[in-house]
Amino acid sequence: MTDPLRLYHDPLVLRHGTGAFHPERPERIAAVVSAVEAEGFILRRPPSPERTRGSISLVHDPAYVDRFREAASRGPAEADKPFTLFDSPDNPMSRSTFDAAERTVGLLLAAVDDVMGGAARRAFVVTRPPGHHARAAEAMGFCFFNAVAVAARDAQRQHGAGRVLVADFDVHHGNGTQETFWEDGSVAYLSVHRYPFYPGTGALDETGSGEGLGLTVNVPRGAGAGDEAYAGGFESALDGLLRRFRPDLVLVSAGFDAHRLDPLGGMGLSEEGFTRMTRALAAAADAHAFGRVVSVLEGGYAPRGLTEGALAHVRALAGTGEPTN
Repeated sequence: MTDPLRLYHDPLVLRHGTGAFHPERPERIAAVVSAVEAEGFILRRPPSPERTRGSISLVHDPAYVDRFREAASRGPAEADKPFTLFDSPDNPMSRSTFDAAERTVGLLLAAVDDVMGGAARRAFVVTRPPGHHARAAEAMGFCFFNAVAVAARDAQRQHGAGRVLVADFDVHHGNGTQETFWEDGSVAYLSVHRYPFYPGTGALDETGSGEGLGLTVNVPRGAGAGDEAYAGGFESALDGLLRRFRPDLVLVSAGFDAHRLDPLGGMGLSEEGFTRMTRALAAAADAHAFGRVVSVLEGGYAPRGLTEGALAHVRALAGTGEPTN
């Protein structure tokens, strides 16, 4: 029997240390875990597929992976005392950072395996560190491994997914994901985000090139956009993209830093905005991908805003306002 929705988490990811005052703290994930469990959702902890490290190399330069592993190995064990900044002032790390980033990829691959194999219809991975800013050989924006990009490549190789849609509603543009699939005609990237804003990419005229021309779709929005401009713009752009690209799998970079309470986003979204975008993606998957949606947590830095947004997302993925195991 196929489960309508499965959720995934591993406490190991809480050990990635960023320091006491960094926005991307373990407490944000712990808040989501508590909220979904309080509603009756079950969080699974499957083993990472044996191919996880090899799949990471489908997106990331092996020399970068080795450099990242070595840097983390020299860090302290305490999660509140990051050892160093890795590649970017935004990327502090501790001894467990590499393991947490690798485990995040493994959880996402396990979720895709379950969805593509028919054990679950949809999935949401509650994890950290986020990934959509990570480039092939560079960490940035709190991100080390681009888990959603790895999952897209792995789904094509492991499960024969011919066309994959990566949809991103984090308030920050996923420059690493866009860069990975810029010339790829088999993976489409759709992003709604604040613009101009970090990391400086995501303009309307950034649409891909070569075989990927037209398959990068950016929906830039000014500060304070609110539900209608942000979620409505996302819905409209998704509808237009689906007229020419019908995915076999929908992957989601689910960031909740566009929430009205978020200290970094400044976009003013309510839970309804996240519900609308999630329902639109679920409908797209129902129409073209046998309902298959796999989502992974990206940003969101106000505990209440993050949990409200994540709960709205999970409920919409489940297709009901009630919890589903």
